Amino acid sequence: MTRQVLMGNEAIGRGIVECGCSVAASYPGTPASEILEAVVAFARETGRGMHVEWSVNEKVAYEVALAASYTGKRAAVAMKQVGLNVASDPFMRSAYLGVKGGLLLVSADDPGPHSSQTEQDSRFFAMFAKIPVLDPSSPREAKEMVALAFALSEAYEIPVMLRPTTRVCHARQAVPLLAPTGEKRTAHFEKNPKRWCATPGFVLGLHRELTVKIERLAADPRLAPVFFPGDGTRPRACIIASGVAFAHTWDVLDELGPAGAVDRFQVTAPYPLATEFIERVHAAYDRILVVEETYPVIEMQLADRRIAGRVSRFVPNEGELTPEVIRNVVGKFLGLPAAAPAAGARPAGARPTLCAGCGHRAAYYAISRTFPRGIFPGDIGCYTLGMNLGAVDTVHCMGAGISQAAGFYHAYAHDGGEVPTIVATIGDSTFFHSGIPALVNASFQKARIIVVILDNATTAMTGHQPTPQLGVTASGERGRAVSIRDLVLASGISFVREADAYDVERFAALLKEADRHCRSAEGGVAVIIASSPCVLTDSGRARASQPVRITEECTGCRECLDMFECPALVWDEDTGTVGIRQAACTQCGVCLAVCPVQAIVVESQAAE
Repeated sequence: MTRQVLMGNEAIGRGIVECGCSVAASYPGTPASEILEAVVAFARETGRGMHVEWSVNEKVAYEVALAASYTGKRAAVAMKQVGLNVASDPFMRSAYLGVKGGLLLVSADDPGPHSSQTEQDSRFFAMFAKIPVLDPSSPREAKEMVALAFALSEAYEIPVMLRPTTRVCHARQAVPLLAPTGEKRTAHFEKNPKRWCATPGFVLGLHRELTVKIERLAADPRLAPVFFPGDGTRPRACIIASGVAFAHTWDVLDELGPAGAVDRFQVTAPYPLATEFIERVHAAYDRILVVEETYPVIEMQLADRRIAGRVSRFVPNEGELTPEVIRNVVGKFLGLPAAAPAAGARPAGARPTLCAGCGHRAAYYAISRTFPRGIFPGDIGCYTLGMNLGAVDTVHCMGAGISQAAGFYHAYAHDGGEVPTIVATIGDSTFFHSGIPALVNASFQKARIIVVILDNATTAMTGHQPTPQLGVTASGERGRAVSIRDLVLASGISFVREADAYDVERFAALLKEADRHCRSAEGGVAVIIASSPCVLTDSGRARASQPVRITEECTGCRECLDMFECPALVWDEDTGTVGIRQAACTQCGVCLAVCPVQAIVVESQAAE
């Protein structure tokens, strides 16, 4: 058996391939993005034939995998925790209808959060839906749990959730590599309308069956918590933990000293919690510490008022359970001396900003300067950082920018007075994900708004996964390209313009033209597709360069720093003027249009 050091997401991807999965679907989102990429790589490496796809959103991904499981084949779907919100409709119903081939749902949570709009706990979602959930504490466990999840899914004909967190997804560990299963499965869908088309008359019976499945799962010995007995010096006290919080708790106990003194339980399946385990805890212990991220899923099922946990606020009710936090919690529970506070305050990091040369910066600069009193609903992506440029006022969830722009319009229009210019911005991947229904609705409801689709031809924030307009699949094969312009036209919108985002003056002129259209008698939604390849891609780096210099004409007005915020432009305290960090400059040339006194010039001109 060979072993390889893998990232947690890679380990999960390897497990999916090894277990004979036939269909895998995903929508990229940190911390889950690398899972599907690993599936592609390991399937190719092992010669395992699979269908693998980046779906346009998580709901579609779930439905694709679910249908594959109806045929008896194993299927997997991966997403981040807020992606499960998007997939919640098919997810909830699939618990009732069940599956045939194993269906694995990987929902990667982000306690903290580090890169998400919420730190919601997918284990709660599993309990809400009544499906089992596995909670790995390491990359190795995550890979092993993939096999367990498929086995449970097929034994009970139910979807099974694997819930890694950021610290598991992005940790690295040596894991054993096994050969993919040689089992051959032929797709066969057995028609059963009472099940697969269940109308309300059949749902109650399916719910009863689901309840029985959960009761049986709770008694399955494979899901029983793992017991690590203490030495008896701390009787009738125990620590119960799950996921990466268990791994941190183990390390903290080793560090503090009483590692072998107190009974410990690792809960690998937070839901359904075994009835026998619940009864054992109630009978054997008077003092109970529960350490889990992020919500009190285990604690609520134990339902014991003696528990020190999140409900009692013994454990912080929000935020990531880092080793430092767990050290304080465990020390207090065991009556150990408080740890000395860390020396010095943690230095603040630099404010996140768009990359030097990013075309989104040029677009946002033009928007904020053209409509200084406008309202600017934004969306989820790296372009959210347009808030630094005063061109993003709201960020809610995927696709909400267009819907909120329409809502702002209708609220102001209802008053009968002047309606401010409303410019919604959305990225190309987000547009495919959930912007299309919002655009159709805004068009149909006669909202007079400008929508700027920031098209950088990739899903930049999560690792440059391809989007449908590129015509490239997850496995790198050619697919059928889907035109953003055609989709916009099909939404009933007559004003559609395409622009180079780097041409600030031309772009500003288009924005004014779009605003006139919105306010005209026949006006409605106006769409501008602002194209600019991501500067981190080959096509972005290959753009024609315009090396620039700053002349002595610089007055130190800071317009280029405060309103444009390019990381390649820096303030010189000694001279009170602006300089250029050549190592960071991508030579995009946009700053030429930003300086109000034309002190930034093409290098050849400066030399004359």
